[in-house]
Amino acid sequence: MAGTYSQIYIQIVFAVKGRQNLIHRTWKDDLHKYIAGIIKGKGQKSIIVNGMPDHLHIFVGLRPAMAISDLVRDIKNNSSNFINDRHLVNGKFSWQEGFGAFSYAHSQIEHVYNYILNQETHHQKKTFKTEYLEFLNTFDVPFDEKYLFEWC
Repeated sequence: MAGTYSQIYIQIVFAVKGRQNLIHRTWKDDLHKYIAGIIKGKGQKSIIVNGMPDHLHIFVGLRPAMAISDLVRDIKNNSSNFINDRHLVNGKFSWQEGFGAFSYAHSQIEHVYNYILNQETHHQKKTFKTEYLEFLNTFDVPFDEKYLFEWC
C-alpha cells in the first residue's frame, strides 16, 4: 500500500498439539530459521523466533496488509510440513489450534526480544500455562478457559 507507514510489533505464542515436548534441541534452531524465512517470505519482519520443546514465541514487525491469523496459519502449516517431511518426530507433528498475539510499542522491542531469547531460563521458574495466563491478564484479553490450549 503506497503511502502507508506503520510500526506494528506483535508477539505470537502457540503450542505443540497436546503440549507434547516434541521440538528437540538438535533441530530447533533449524526450525526457528525456517519460520523466520516464512515470515520474511510473507513480506514481514522477523525479529526473533524462540521457544521451548512444547511452544514457540515469535516476535514480528507486521505490515498492515497482512492479517495476523493468515501469517500464523502459514507459519503453522509450513513449519509442520518442514518437521514432517524431514521425519523429525515419530508420527505426525502438528500445532494446537489457536494462538496468542500481543502488541508492543517500539520502545519495548529490546525487552520483548530478551524475554523471548531467554525462554529456557524463564521457564525454570514459570510454567507455560502460568506464562500464557499472565499474558492474557496483562493485556486484558477476555478468555474462556475451555478454549485455551490443552494443558496436559
